[in-house]
Amino acid sequence: MLKTALARRIRLIGLDVDGVLSDGGLYIGRVGDHAVELKRFHSQDGSGAWLLRRAGITLVLASGRRSEATSIRAREMKVEEVLEDETGGGRKLATFAAMLARRGVAWDECAFVGDDLADLPLLNRVALPIAVANAVPEVKAAAALVTRRAGGDGAVREVAETILKARGVWNDLVQQYLQERGDVEAPPPRRSSRAG
Repeated sequence: MLKTALARRIRLIGLDVDGVLSDGGLYIGRVGDHAVELKRFHSQDGSGAWLLRRAGITLVLASGRRSEATSIRAREMKVEEVLEDETGGGRKLATFAAMLARRGVAWDECAFVGDDLADLPLLNRVALPIAVANAVPEVKAAAALVTRRAGGDGAVREVAETILKARGVWNDLVQQYLQERGDVEAPPPRRSSRAG
């Protein structure tokens, strides 16, 4: 179980992309004379991102490679920043550290969700290292929390729920989410128990 104090300390969550936000599969081919890359993302992760943002938690994607599919999904999820290793070498630590310095966020105010060996340098630095269910054994061993759901199968949504429930704000945020969508009415104002 995630401790309340740690959950409340988290200001920023970094997410690996391939194997965490997506299922790790890459569909690469050509359409006409253009190279195309497709990835499968899970829709529930979008609502998880909304709930985290509403709680004041910044989301950042950290990928070991450049991908237009990642950029498109990041825009849909309103992710604040996408860090990509332009060399394709899978290095994330230096760009993540620079981003934290730029934002004034300490490592002990961060969580990171990973699945593979390239994520270990970040997982070993953050306050809350998280592995998805399909992570390699080394990543699971480094994690303080392992999700029940696999990457690309709603694991990010599960992370959101775990952190927000530990903070004690889950139910209120779900209500706000539904109200903003117009799916439920706002609750009536509470009446004062004082007699007039």
